[in-house]
Formats: sequence, structure tokens, C-alpha cells
Amino acid sequence: MEFTDRVSRVEPSATLAISQLAGELEAEGADVVDLSVGEPDFPTPENVVDAGKASMDAGDTGYTSSNGISELREAIAEKLQGDGLEYGPENVIVTPGAKQALYETFQTLVQEGDEVVLLDPAWVSYEAMAKLAGASLSRVDLSAHEFRLEPALDELAGTVSDETELLVVNSPSNPSGAVYTDEALEGVRDLAVEHDITVISDEIYERITYGEEPTPLATLEGMRERTVTINGFSKAYSMTGWRLGYLAAPEELIDEAGKLHSHSVSCATNFVQHAGCEALENTEESVEEMVEAFEDRRDLLVDLLAEHDIDVRAPEGAFYMMVPVEEDDQSWCEGAIQDAHVATVPGGAFGTPGYARISYANSEERIREAVDRLVTEGYL
Repeated sequence: MEFTDRVSRVEPSATLAISQLAGELEAEGADVVDLSVGEPDFPTPENVVDAGKASMDAGDTGYTSSNGISELREAIAEKLQGDGLEYGPENVIVTPGAKQALYETFQTLVQEGDEVVLLDPAWVSYEAMAKLAGASLSRVDLSAHEFRLEPALDELAGTVSDETELLVVNSPSNPSGAVYTDEALEGVRDLAVEHDITVISDEIYERITYGEEPTPLATLEGMRERTVTINGFSKAYSMTGWRLGYLAAPEELIDEAGKLHSHSVSCATNFVQHAGCEALENTEESVEEMVEAFEDRRDLLVDLLAEHDIDVRAPEGAFYMMVPVEEDDQSWCEGAIQDAHVATVPGGAFGTPGYARISYANSEERIREAVDRLVTEGYL
């Protein structure tokens, strides 16, 4: 068989590769502490599960309208309006996962040779999606600024230009957990307006924050018409396997992206969309309990690392931490899983070598066990 150039441009997901290796070791009988996973370790809230079951019992098992059932699009629009975004149901496409919403956005906006700018460390699939669309990539490294965007605005200004088609902003960030300040986002706004750049604002972790309230980028003056807001249900509502997300954007982009959506996935799963309505309307207490647990785990991990003279900036959101390791972070992570049976993800996968991403979506007991093993085996 002959394969297309676009497929050869990308590598398999590094996060999934680590998970696969962890699975292989576990199949051999090893006890692996998996700190590589990008999903909450909490069950989907019971009321959401019940809503999904009730929807199936009611016969919601066929196709829906391509852009999503009206009840969910209206609920999403109401949620966005509460955040200060003046969007209606006509501004929303419901997708099978936020990843699909991102993919459709890249495919709709990026032509062969267009420049896409990423803020490193950047989630692994941004690069892959950009390359699949034929983009050329430019990157701005935030690691020298403790993963903050505001001190790097001059570097960003020197990177973007009138030739830049798309800038991707992810706050709270995977993998750093950084929540960008309003001043940083206003700097993004000024550059986007000056150079007429469309911005993807990936806000999938916006409910998982610790004392910080992330500002939706599209609420800033001049950004509504040039922002695609990406969000979903996987992280805040622990619904990773349900595959439910959405994009919100000006109607002209919805019309064009809707073509790709209808010809690829047709629609998100019917009864999952009904469960999504329940998640938006009746899960506040479950979300708060999960976020409190994540904050406790974050604080524990920061303290445990400090005991071994490893100083890290405490993340303001999400459930990840970038920990400095050896320059060859790939070998460090491979050794850590083989020797200590602790799974992490190399920072190079996110464009930031010399770090490992640690997910604290695991119990405090297992986090302590992981650090002890890494110390014993000489990795910390």
C-alpha cells in the first residue's frame, strides 16, 4: 500500500504510546503507577449516567441533527452567555469529543502552507492536527517564564505576522496547568487584531482551577469575531469515554465546519447528548468535590517534590505538572516506567524537552508511591 504525505507528517500520540507501554507491563504482572493519563480518575456523576440510561430507554438511539440536538445546543449557548459570550444555538456544533471540534476547526481554517503558532508546551495533538492540515508551524517557548504567557508576549509579537493564519491558546494549559492572566490574553487580543489572526481558545479545563478564574478569550473586545472556543465534557464532568465536546464560533465558520462535520462523524451520539444536558444543569456539587481533590493532590505533589529539592511552580489549573528532569526526557520517562514502574510523559512530546508531564489524576496514596519509587530508583 502507498500512504498519503499528510499521514506521514505525524507521529502516533506520545501520551497514548506511554499508556500502551504501561498496559503491556501490567499485562505481565507489574504494578504500574500511571501518572501519564489525561483523564479524571473519578466516575461520571451518577445523575449523568442515569440521564444517559433514561435517554436510551426513551429510544434516543438514532441520528440527531448534525450540529446537535436543540436542547444541548441551547444549554451550551446559555452556559456561554453566562460566561459573557454572546452566542446562541446557531453558533454551536456539538461534536464527539473536543478533539473532533479541534480537528474540524483546523481543517476548516488552515490551507497548505499556512502558518500556525503554538505556545509551548502545547498539547501533543495541536501539532499533529496542524500538520495534517498542511500547516507550517512556529512556536513560542514559555518554559523560560515558568510557563506564563505574559512575560513571553514580546516573543509572541516577534513570531506572529500578517502571514499567521491561526494561533492556539490553551488556558488552563495541558501540560503545564498554567492559567493565563487577563493581561496576557489582552496581549494576544492586540496581536490578533493587529495581524487579523484567528485564535483557537481551547478551554476544556476551564472548570478545573485553583483560586484562578480563567477569562474566556472571546469575551475580550475585538475577539468574538476571530475566536473559536473549544470545550467539552470529558474533564469537568469525568466523561472521557462518552466523547462529547463542542465548538462555538461566528455563524460563517459554523456553516463551513458543519460541512466537514456532517460528512465525517454525522453527529455526536444521541443519548450522550441528552446526558450532556444533565451534566451542564445538575452537577455543580460533583465538579466542586473533584476539583477540591485535585487541589489537595497538587499541593501534596509540590510538597513531595520539594522534599527532594525539586522546585516546581504550582499549577493554577488542570491536573498536570511539568517537572524538570534530565535533558533527554524521553530516556528518563522510558527508564522511569521500566525501572520504577511509574508512567509519565516526556516533555519533548509537548515541544518542551527536559521535562516530564506528571498527571495527578490519581489517589494521594499512589502519588506518594510514585515519588518513593522514582527516588529509590534514582530518577528524583
